[in-house]
Amino acid sequence: MRHVFTKAASVAAAGVLAFTVAQPSQASTPLQGSVRAAASDPAYFVMTDITREEFVIKLTSSKEIAHARALISGETDDEPHVLTRIIPRPASYNPRWSFQADPEQTSFFDQGIEVCDSSIPYVEDHLDEVGGPFLPGRIWCNWTSRLVREIPSS
Repeated sequence: MRHVFTKAASVAAAGVLAFTVAQPSQASTPLQGSVRAAASDPAYFVMTDITREEFVIKLTSSKEIAHARALISGETDDEPHVLTRIIPRPASYNPRWSFQADPEQTSFFDQGIEVCDSSIPYVEDHLDEVGGPFLPGRIWCNWTSRLVREIPSS
């Protein structure tokens, strides 16, 4: 019975998270092509969490890049935490870690549900469990995450 409950809770949590990170429907947005505005160049930001470890995220959405820069400059403190879908392979810009944040599915939030919360090192240590009961749907919403700086482009 416990296994059935865990599976049902995981499926329900994944559904809630998918709804949370889903983009608006085409009907509710202006007819300007893509729902997410792509940036001309990606931007890279360093985030940290309660562990003080650092993790680099790549952003490709103009809206998310602008929000990240506003957070770093102190212009806003709304939605300070990183919400993303984990890709379980390393990125060249973040070589210390065996996973990366999906640049196409990274945004920011104020409050999240517990099922997607985890620290950077805990994700690394349990990467083989990501997508099951641990971080269902590979959705990661580190409650203590915060951006600390932008990495200048070369």
